[in-house]
Amino acid sequence: MPSADAAEWELPRLRASFLFQDDYRSSAPDDEAGNQDLAEFFDVKFYPYNPQGAPPVFAATSKRHAVICRLTQIDKDTQPCEIIQLIRDDSDDENCASCWSRDPVTKEPLLCIAGTSSNIKIYNVRQGTLAKTLVGHGGGINDITTSPDNPLIIASASDDTTIRIWSLAPAHKKQPCLCILGGESHSYDLLSVAFHDTGRYLLSTGHDQVINMWALPEFPTEHIDVPVVFQYPHFSSSEIHNNLVDCVAFHGDLILSRACHEDSIVLWQIEGFSSTDPIPGPLDAPTPIDMAKQTRSYFTPTLSPARPAMFTRLAQFHTPDCGIQFFLRFRMFRVPGKRPILAFANAKGKTFFWDFERFGEYARYMDALKEAKDAGRYPLVGEGAVVPKPVWLPVRRVKKANTTSNSFVQSTAGDGTASLRSFAAMSVVGGGGGDKESMVSASPDPESHPALPTSGLGYNRETLEAWAETYDATDPVRYIKAHRMVQIEGGFVGRQVGWSPEGEWCVVVGNGNRAVIYHRWAKEKGTATPVA
Repeated sequence: MPSADAAEWELPRLRASFLFQDDYRSSAPDDEAGNQDLAEFFDVKFYPYNPQGAPPVFAATSKRHAVICRLTQIDKDTQPCEIIQLIRDDSDDENCASCWSRDPVTKEPLLCIAGTSSNIKIYNVRQGTLAKTLVGHGGGINDITTSPDNPLIIASASDDTTIRIWSLAPAHKKQPCLCILGGESHSYDLLSVAFHDTGRYLLSTGHDQVINMWALPEFPTEHIDVPVVFQYPHFSSSEIHNNLVDCVAFHGDLILSRACHEDSIVLWQIEGFSSTDPIPGPLDAPTPIDMAKQTRSYFTPTLSPARPAMFTRLAQFHTPDCGIQFFLRFRMFRVPGKRPILAFANAKGKTFFWDFERFGEYARYMDALKEAKDAGRYPLVGEGAVVPKPVWLPVRRVKKANTTSNSFVQSTAGDGTASLRSFAAMSVVGGGGGDKESMVSASPDPESHPALPTSGLGYNRETLEAWAETYDATDPVRYIKAHRMVQIEGGFVGRQVGWSPEGEWCVVVGNGNRAVIYHRWAKEKGTATPVA
């Protein structure tokens, strides 16, 4: 039985999956074979406005449908997913993006859906009916998102190279578009847009490999005749990635982004940017005077020896086997007081998880272990250890009995945000109703191995090196492998990841209109005991 501490650090495990193939039925009878590609979920979003503790609800959006599902935790052997609503789009549009809102008067849930039509369709989910349509973009819409600060504010990213900020407030019924972010900011189709937690900053990116950050104004509360147009972002760079960027997100004041063909998610920061500083106005945005300059920033207008760059790469999370696919999107679970976890699914059925807090915990443990060794405080390992080992740190078995030395790689990392560079030693392969860990074993019996030299830290070389490769966060260039990997069979291409508001569920959707459901802290039958 796992300890409470072990359950606290638990990463999601494969729980269930379902296939929704109604898209085939909506294809023309004489063209059914040619429309098999319609069966693909492109987006998944959890409804964020339910009371705490309520069963979470998510929408999986395909080209022709939105499937609304509820997840319930009865016990670990019961199918947790129930379809509670089906929204069908009988037009010729192909949808790929969604976000949630709620009616400003009735508070009923609203699902906003967009795609090739260039319009945003807003459905009353309880009634299953189209409530309104937002019109204005001049091209297809590839991403939409709701402001975390205001459920009535929505941003959309379009093939017309602009971002539009919309309001669902009754005062803006006649003119719902409040702002257009455009000008010379992007030169090609946009793929991803993301709000900062404050709702006052916005990221945009797409096919031109440019990542922009915009400082947003206070939005009007009364009717406006025409939207405000912003010509320039406050930060712009084409140097972060070398290919089209299909996903971008804030992690606090840091930024996560992913580009096609690069096989990594990059964590980076804009030098000088802090969301606690006064928010710059639209006229503060730097203009592209030097067209050869690939990065420009309001936050570092002039470089100095103390600040030699406008942005800094902090870490790279390894996302192998994506191939030629793009429109593969990660999602970070980030809620105050809970561990931040990054999730991503690739083009070959693998879902990856990284627990950001493990990096800082590993650094603190290694520092404490070295201090204890230097001070002559023993034992360092095993029962009664002067420094308790984190329960998620595996100890490798020694294959040969002639181990005579061990190694130590000192970490200078600090907390979980600053220490995010490592290789992972945990790999999980999903199958049936569970998964199994590889490369990891329980702590060996100290008596079964030769004594390690007192100059070491009490663990064998294999263990210390594996830890350094897994959790050492001092190298921003080295790839960080996942802390857990789950393999889904059947040629599954994961398009989007969604996290439930409280982090107990994670859903990945993709081709074949398949939704894969991960869970942590599952209940045994008749109990509330966490499952290891």
